[in-house]
Amino acid sequence: MQIFHHHRTALLTETGTTMPAHSISRKDFLEDRRGCTFTDVAQDESIPFDELIRFFSDAQRQRRMIESELHHDRPPLAGVVRELEAQPAINEFFSTVHPQRTQRVRQAIGVLVRMIMTRHGWRKTGRKGSLGIRATVNREMPVHNKGGLAFWFVRAERYELEAGVSYPTTNQRRRELEACWSRRSASGGAKGKADRLNARTMKPSKG
Repeated sequence: MQIFHHHRTALLTETGTTMPAHSISRKDFLEDRRGCTFTDVAQDESIPFDELIRFFSDAQRQRRMIESELHHDRPPLAGVVRELEAQPAINEFFSTVHPQRTQRVRQAIGVLVRMIMTRHGWRKTGRKGSLGIRATVNREMPVHNKGGLAFWFVRAERYELEAGVSYPTTNQRRRELEACWSRRSASGGAKGKADRLNARTMKPSKG
């Protein structure tokens, strides 16, 4: 397995060492190229934005976010989403019947996750990972899920290490195994033909 020295911080948890947190402040968020487009979320007093910042600035939660990608092949948010949804103020907010407002908060959370992961040496892949299965929309109820890991979130961004993936995916390992066996089979077949030809050539003639 290849371990990238530049990303040692992201892998320290394998040795039991506490990973340092990368704190995000309100100022950091509003100065971010994407965060600045969510001033409505950051400045709305009915949205528990400061609690979201504190939540994602925690070292142990950041560790679980990284491990979610590194060891479980799931979006970083999958590592903390149940704890996030269990926060009383956050759960209360998503329980309101305002799909457009809650969607803006989900998007702002995506920005927070990206800021954290980037500081730990990860980058977006452009792909999404599933977090839940949406229930049939009922305008009299908040938008929520009927199954999956999360109750309020459907999908989240996937990430990869900037220097490359430390652990190959199952699909990558499958392709490597099949290619290896294909070469071995081809080599064995050619060797078998050569052995049979040599046997015929070396066979003594009768009489």
